[in-house]
Amino acid sequence: MQHEALFESHEPDLPLVGRGKARDIYETPDGHLLIVTTDRISAFDFVLPTPIPGKGVVLTQLSNHWFSLTQPIIDNHLIDAAPFAHAPEKAHLAGRSVVVRKAHSLPVEAIVRGYLAGSGWAEYQRSGSVCGITLPAGLQESSQLPEPLFTPSTKAEGGAHDENISFEQLVDTLGRDLSEAVRETSLALYTFAAAYALERGIIIADTKFEFGLVDDHLLLIDEALTPDSSRFWPLDSYRPGQGQPSFDKQYVRDYLESIGWAKQPPAPELPAEVVAQTAQRYREAWRRLTQ
Repeated sequence: MQHEALFESHEPDLPLVGRGKARDIYETPDGHLLIVTTDRISAFDFVLPTPIPGKGVVLTQLSNHWFSLTQPIIDNHLIDAAPFAHAPEKAHLAGRSVVVRKAHSLPVEAIVRGYLAGSGWAEYQRSGSVCGITLPAGLQESSQLPEPLFTPSTKAEGGAHDENISFEQLVDTLGRDLSEAVRETSLALYTFAAAYALERGIIIADTKFEFGLVDDHLLLIDEALTPDSSRFWPLDSYRPGQGQPSFDKQYVRDYLESIGWAKQPPAPELPAEVVAQTAQRYREAWRRLTQ
């Protein structure tokens, strides 16, 4: 499926609330939010100057799919999954836009890790733990963990880096009851999604959830279980003891590491081959998980 890239949306008929790393947010006349998922891609906390055509459609449609599947576990912010389905003048927004409830976003990211990868693997090599949680000795890179770990982090603003926090630090931020609800819900979501994906040939190594409150009611918000917020590994090539091929932005991170970028502005352009390969990986995750 081919899509013209959308790096940044401009909707002068709606007030702009803000722009995130991938999403532009507007307020609708009835007080809800219109979220437009662009084709921007970020790595190492920087938005890259090169978009990935069709990426925003994949993220939107895959999130909508998961929102529907996980409704029995937790309610979500989605009101209208296709607000411009019959609006030719908004064709550039079709497939990549949703209308959602305006929620009070919790100031933390709820991360669940099922496998040893990324910063978790680096920490385990140093200390035998992940986010301060001691693990058995002898695990390898990409090993499945004895049980999924809930490892929350701060939600950094303005280009700062997220920082892992302990559960007790989460309690200090949110209170115990809400922290326990976020932890239990995150683990339930991951357990369900990991089993669902495994049947379709994808290992969800780890993922990040975001939650919000509407009238003290906890909601799943933002995106859910996408290649931007998760590590997706193909089951048929999974081999513990090494890094894994993936259907997510790890391919872009690996390219940026290979060229020696110092992770300081300006972020480099991506070559056409990296753009094409990244787009293909995102589409493959979408195809496997939704068909």
